Amino acid sequence: FRAGLIVASVIPLAMLFAISLMKLFGVSGNLMSLGAIDFGLIVDGAVIIVEASLHHLYSRNDKRVLTKEEMDGEVYHSASKIRNSAAFGEIIILIVYLPILVLVGIEGKMFRPMAETVAFAILGAFLLSLTYVPMISALFLNKKTMHKRSLSDKLMDTLKRFYLPLLNGAFKIKKLIVIISVAVFIITYFIFNSLGGEFIPTLEEGDFAVEVRLGQGTSLSRSIEIYSKAEKILRQRIPEIDQAITRIGSAEIPTDPMPIEGGDMMLAMKPKDQWKTAKTQEEMIRKIEQVLALIPGLAAEVSQPMQMRFNELISGIKQDVAIKIFGDNIDELVSQSNKVASLISKVDGVTAPYVEKVSGLPQILVEYNRQKIAQYGLSISDVNMILKTAYAGNVAGVVFEGEKRFDMVVRLQKQFRHDMNDIGNLYVPLPNGGKVPLSEVATVTLKNAPAQISREDGKRRIFVGFNVRGRDVESVVKEIQQLLNAKLKLPAGYYMTYGGQFENLLAAKKRLSVAVPVALLLIVILLYFTFNSIRESLLIFSAVPLAAIGGVFALLIRGMPFSISAGIGFIALFGVSVLNGIVLISQFNDLKKEGIVDIYERVRKGTLLRLRPVLLTASVASLGFLPMALSTSAGAEVQKPLATVVIGGLITATILTMIVLPVLYILFSGERKKSKMKKSANATIIIFLIGAATLFANNDYAQTKSITLQGALTAALQNNLQLKSANLSVQQQTALQRTAFDIPGTEFILNQNPADGGGQDNSIGMVQSFALPGVYKKHANLLQEQTLLVQKERAISVFNITRQVRLAYVNFQFGYEKIRLLNSLDSIYRKFKERAELRQQVGETSNLEKYAAQNKYYEIQLQIKQ
Repeated sequence: FRAGLIVASVIPLAMLFAISLMKLFGVSGNLMSLGAIDFGLIVDGAVIIVEASLHHLYSRNDKRVLTKEEMDGEVYHSASKIRNSAAFGEIIILIVYLPILVLVGIEGKMFRPMAETVAFAILGAFLLSLTYVPMISALFLNKKTMHKRSLSDKLMDTLKRFYLPLLNGAFKIKKLIVIISVAVFIITYFIFNSLGGEFIPTLEEGDFAVEVRLGQGTSLSRSIEIYSKAEKILRQRIPEIDQAITRIGSAEIPTDPMPIEGGDMMLAMKPKDQWKTAKTQEEMIRKIEQVLALIPGLAAEVSQPMQMRFNELISGIKQDVAIKIFGDNIDELVSQSNKVASLISKVDGVTAPYVEKVSGLPQILVEYNRQKIAQYGLSISDVNMILKTAYAGNVAGVVFEGEKRFDMVVRLQKQFRHDMNDIGNLYVPLPNGGKVPLSEVATVTLKNAPAQISREDGKRRIFVGFNVRGRDVESVVKEIQQLLNAKLKLPAGYYMTYGGQFENLLAAKKRLSVAVPVALLLIVILLYFTFNSIRESLLIFSAVPLAAIGGVFALLIRGMPFSISAGIGFIALFGVSVLNGIVLISQFNDLKKEGIVDIYERVRKGTLLRLRPVLLTASVASLGFLPMALSTSAGAEVQKPLATVVIGGLITATILTMIVLPVLYILFSGERKKSKMKKSANATIIIFLIGAATLFANNDYAQTKSITLQGALTAALQNNLQLKSANLSVQQQTALQRTAFDIPGTEFILNQNPADGGGQDNSIGMVQSFALPGVYKKHANLLQEQTLLVQKERAISVFNITRQVRLAYVNFQFGYEKIRLLNSLDSIYRKFKERAELRQQVGETSNLEKYAAQNKYYEIQLQIKQ
């Protein structure tokens, strides 16, 4: 009980430390920053130290009460023995969160606060486990070394009785255990690829937003009438709607431009526990759609307020996914978009597709008959003036009211501007004083014209948008891509892209495909620093693919697709999963130092000794995420995938680590005589590592060029001999500047007259020479200018080297891209050559075409060799 309180006391202290750093670094407390903290991760280090201290105390043979000094020594001995492994385990958990900080965009804004807060809390727990935990353990743990067996001891005995035969059985079928583990991991990889994906799980906001549309050109008064009718019917048919408000057209600040026939209907709902006509959000959406379907001419798309705005901020489109078609001709774009909408409407999970309205606006078109206008002696400007005056108005004079001046505008009365026939009945005055109706010199027709022209990246585009229900976004879009590739052929110059959440999912997965391998690499590096052994580092790293197995299966069992939230969960899982491996391998090494030579005995004893802390650390970490995994409150949708991955991964990592890791340790230890076993183990570890790296890594990054311009410049400036010589010259001239005021040494002179015999003519003198003050100043200026000259020469050298390196790098990039282009052309002209040869063989064409194709193919081959 005392040990449990000591471990639990770390939680509030670490959280106070984390909150202090959150205040210092300006991290706000919100759903992601505070809701994603796992108290189990925080206490892992304390658990290991306190458990080691208790085990050491109860392993003593004497039954007396320890003195304070003896207790301090016992705790110091046990804590320092396990401290190295526990410290690096916590550092690995801390470091593995750092790649999350490189995420940008929406996923970066969502998950960076979580990574920062967890890092602060784990850092606090790390410092506490170095200082506070050993101190408080020595102070408060029971100093009586006599241990009474408790319920936990009986439980552990039961587990050991079950575990030991299982471990002994695994020793007999080591190869089979490894093969089964690899097979399960391969199966997991294929299951992971079939999970589907979504950007971020959709939150249940509690309210609904309905994007409503009427026919093109509907007047404002008609829009108000129909939308008001729709609001009234919804409130009558669905009592759960507390309030319905529709915003029509664009706001005064047009951040969301919409025509007056379009609107956003906001439905404020009562609390969900008061719903009667529907139990779930999906049922309520279907009921709203059924009610709105009763109003003729009204098209509706049900979403949620924040979700709709979120999608609009991402891609400018309110639906979850948008298929964008680019091209030049508006009519062709409309035709192709209608075909796309018709094809995708049958795909499971796709709501009623919405096609952007870019045409169908009624427009009166007046086409002049130029020959008749010329016969009547009229001009185009004369007829335009009559038409403009009749409908738009024209200034006929000026009206004064006191000092105020107003233009007097003349136009037809309102009742004569409604009928299209009135345009043809307008009379145009002739030069001879007569009049002729406009219908004599022009044809008046009613045609549909473009309603709007949307552009993106300088190209005209139209989109087909839809929301996804009942399925994940990635699976739906992939099925649509296959369908459209098979059944839709766009004209030349037209192409499609996929926007919305799918586009952001791909971008985020690319960033994760860099962040996850970086996290894995950091784990391996820290493991190497811990054990100073590549072999043992790779052994412990095998826990990563074992943990990934549970994470993937947990998503599969709960019916969750892969999302960015789940990806963050995998990053966190990889850091936690290696902690138990560190504890286990450290124990094996300690037993080896104690003189246990037999590797089987060492592994058997080490696993039994570390069974309790391994189970304990995995249990507290899993239980810490359990409330998050089972939560149904607001915002739980984002946290559930993360918690599900960690809990599922820790379960399999713990079970498999206690079986597979000892087997791998025996096979990979180098102490067995059969070298074949060792090679098999090497291959196994390599397979595990490759699998772990490829589970999330994008293949596009496998061929990333390792040379960067900055790296090349740094290497050149560090290693160039000419630049090194220039640096030495600068140092030399800088040192010489101190000699500007160098005064010659003082001379002492002794004069003696030998004829005097040591008499009065003996003298001692001192000579000191000085130059004029101006000489020293001129000399200093000279040395300073020489130093500046040498510095300028060095700067020129740096500039020349930088220019040459940049030029070489550009040439390298140009060659790299050119070879890619030529390889692409090579495949094209190879097919062209093969087809030309085939056509010549069947008599469809002459040898000229075949030779031309071969010539072009060999020309590309020559360029590739060059």
